[in-house]
Amino acid sequence: MTIKPGDKLPEVTFRVVTQDQPAPRSTSDIFGGKKVVLFAVPGAFTPTCHRNHLPGYLEHYDAFKAKGVDTVAVTAVNDVFVMDAWAKATGGLGKIEFLADGSGDFAKATGMELDRVAAGLGVRSQRYAMLVDDGVVKVLNLDDGGKLDISGADTILQAL
Repeated sequence: MTIKPGDKLPEVTFRVVTQDQPAPRSTSDIFGGKKVVLFAVPGAFTPTCHRNHLPGYLEHYDAFKAKGVDTVAVTAVNDVFVMDAWAKATGGLGKIEFLADGSGDFAKATGMELDRVAAGLGVRSQRYAMLVDDGVVKVLNLDDGGKLDISGADTILQAL
């Protein structure tokens, strides 16, 4: 079942790099007691994700913070080292929290997995953005068919 507004996020463990070492971060650690904008991409460094999706969140980072957002985070079904390299390559390190969902546990638990096996990419995450308040989904903007129509930073910013 796909997660929807009003649902509590499932408890899973992401991986992040801290001081060049992988470290676990639970859903409760990231979302508990906080207002978080989370966006998901099918893959780090993939053309639309890298050139179009992530840059909007970096551009509007200060606007999100001004509207009371505690954390802006991105997740992808990539390993922690790829997510760390992506954070460094994009200038997002220290601003956006890059959450590695290496085995797709979060994507599967939220019903947001995307089967890209036929394209040689395995199981990925759908493209979406959500506003989460204390672990509860308030807004969910799910794009259709790999397009970047409603999950961009401008759209989620308007929902705040």
